[in-house]
Amino acid sequence: MVDPDIFNDVPIFALLDAEERLVLAQQVGVKNFDKDEVIFETGEPSGHAYLIQKGKVNVSITDIADVVVLVDVVEVGGLMGMSSLLAQANHLTTAVAIEPTCAIEIDRNDISTLLQKKPQAGLDMMTMIEKQLRATHELMRTRVSRNPNDELQIKPTFGEKLSDFLTRIAGDIRFVYFNLLWFVLWIGFNTNLIPRLQAFDPFPFGLLTMIVSLEAIFLSLFVLISQNRQAARDKVRNDIEYEVNVKAELEIGELLQRLTRIEQHITDLKRK
Repeated sequence: MVDPDIFNDVPIFALLDAEERLVLAQQVGVKNFDKDEVIFETGEPSGHAYLIQKGKVNVSITDIADVVVLVDVVEVGGLMGMSSLLAQANHLTTAVAIEPTCAIEIDRNDISTLLQKKPQAGLDMMTMIEKQLRATHELMRTRVSRNPNDELQIKPTFGEKLSDFLTRIAGDIRFVYFNLLWFVLWIGFNTNLIPRLQAFDPFPFGLLTMIVSLEAIFLSLFVLISQNRQAARDKVRNDIEYEVNVKAELEIGELLQRLTRIEQHITDLKRK
């Protein structure tokens, strides 16, 4: 039998009294794992949860981009695999011992025996599960996702700054008024609409045509440069929004399924 006090600092068992912890300690077993040994893998049926007594375990998950992400490093006193065990669902993570590890092995029969002998323990466990779910929901609601501005931290060059500046100017209605006034004055100076002024660019205004053409060319280039930078930011923003939506959908669906199964299991035990 393991020491019942080891369950004191485990959140899901935190509300159990001494007698309830003793009942649980009498049911569970102990299992040892070698360094680099896989404890469970993503997609495997959940048969046991593990409470670490000695050693250290890496828990990782593969995201939607097939990138392996380290979720947690479980050390002494840490619990893993409990949510999959209670929900009778396949593991969503992979656990690998990164050093020789000794863990308390808990299965559904251990939890069932505890609930049959101490039905009140089920309510205590449900209370702690609900607190954890609320904490997860709050984290999902308030957590800050990747910031597109942080993803594009490369300092813009002088040309990029200039293109952004000129694009802002060209997109202002005052730029239209300025060009209109400039064209009117230029044409007026060169068509004798204003007396006593010598024309320097007579009709058909070849110099004006060249200047306007150059202005259009350079403005279009600067706009394209600015749009490319904005398109890069939009791509990062769209990728982030897609990842957040997919993760939120999967996590919320999983939480609802787990809650339904846990409530059904406790209801069935109480009826017995």
